[in-house]
Amino acid sequence: MKFLSATLALLCLSVLPLFAHGSEVTQTLDLTRTWTGYFAIAIFILAYLAVMTEELTELRKSKPVLLAAGAIWIMIAWAYVQQDMPGIVEDAAKHNILEYAELFLFLLVAMTYINSMEERQVFETLRARLVKAQFTYKQLFWITGLLAFFISPIADNLTTALLMCAVVLAVGRDSRTFVPIACVNIVVAANAGGAFSPFGDITTLMVWHRGHVTFGEFLMLFVPSVVNWGVPALIMSFFIPHARPALVDEHVNMLRGARRIVVLFLLTIATAVIFENVLHLPATMGMMMGLAYLKLFGYFLKTTFGKERRLPLSRFMHRAAIGRPPDERRSRAGPIGDVKFDIFQKVGRAEWDTLLFFYGVIMCVGGLGLIGYLHVASEIMYGQWGATTANVVVGVLSALVDNIPIMFAVLTMEPDMSLGQWLLVTLTAGVGGSMLSIGSAAGVALMGQARGHYTFMTHLKWTPVIALGYGASILVHMWLNHSTF
Repeated sequence: MKFLSATLALLCLSVLPLFAHGSEVTQTLDLTRTWTGYFAIAIFILAYLAVMTEELTELRKSKPVLLAAGAIWIMIAWAYVQQDMPGIVEDAAKHNILEYAELFLFLLVAMTYINSMEERQVFETLRARLVKAQFTYKQLFWITGLLAFFISPIADNLTTALLMCAVVLAVGRDSRTFVPIACVNIVVAANAGGAFSPFGDITTLMVWHRGHVTFGEFLMLFVPSVVNWGVPALIMSFFIPHARPALVDEHVNMLRGARRIVVLFLLTIATAVIFENVLHLPATMGMMMGLAYLKLFGYFLKTTFGKERRLPLSRFMHRAAIGRPPDERRSRAGPIGDVKFDIFQKVGRAEWDTLLFFYGVIMCVGGLGLIGYLHVASEIMYGQWGATTANVVVGVLSALVDNIPIMFAVLTMEPDMSLGQWLLVTLTAGVGGSMLSIGSAAGVALMGQARGHYTFMTHLKWTPVIALGYGASILVHMWLNHSTF
């Protein structure tokens, strides 16, 4: 039933049969009732089935969608060539590639900064300090949830969830009650925190790129996002044991330049916002300029690396060496435990499978849209059901199917909606995946990291509570932001 529901949902989500090029609108072919359309749907379903079973087959999710994207566009192109209309399909393909290119460069810069902060041990230091602080289980439940909620708007929700899960496992592995509930709480908090920031989730980033919501307007979702996490967290907190975990003594220190890289990342975000809102240039250009900040600072770290090593009494060396075991201090980087910074290693460690998967999704959905399926879906969902019902359903579907193709399909449909409705679909697509462990990247990742503690069934146990928070956040948004509807 799950696969059937996902299939029906995806069949409803494609692109309008009119492709705009400049100010000119060109009529496209209606291929919805042809073998081209049927085969395209079948290929996409098979590819997405492979994506949904990635944990079982260990086949990276980018591989089937890349193959499906090529096959779908070959069939569409052949159909248009037969009608002597090759220019239309070429323009449509370029349009989708351009859409992907902007988001690709944006995400690549963000991932490079996250990798740089990870390599400089920013996240590991935070984890170690939390582990050493000797909080009670209940305090740790709220602290990890709060940190997941407030870190995910800057970092992505997947990185945030993995970091907080590492803390939970380090201090609470002996508690069979605490770890599963804490993991559920982290997934909900990370997804909710990513819903009110373009940097928190790919879906919010896509909405921002399309210009439907400005950077500042996303903050209108802050309170609904708090409610989305706070309601289930409050209920789950009553089931947390009152005990205190055993003491774990661990020392980790950030490497040279870590704090400055964090500042540069915040400066990069500010640059992207200025490019988009003040200069009316693509935010991607601001992010690429921010990459230059990191590259120049990386050059400084690289050229001064040897000099820092030859100054054994420097303040930095003293800080970096404190608390490190003797064998770690005598690492390949020298007695201070530092590592030579290489910016291109950070670029190379980006989530390439995710970036390529994103390309495959955009091209697959774009191809199905050119066939014409979403015109019908748009009329049913936003014409007959109404925008509110349709947007709430989008969130429910995102618990079954990845929210990226769903949101891209909605954006490509271009329904005529108010700001309040665009904020609503951003909220629902961002937090709807929290209702199931397989509904978000954070949930899937934690099932692997906390194997044996956090499973599909342990998350499903709290689904009614999470759904309560989902409904409450929608009502709060409609109440607080009623003037935008």
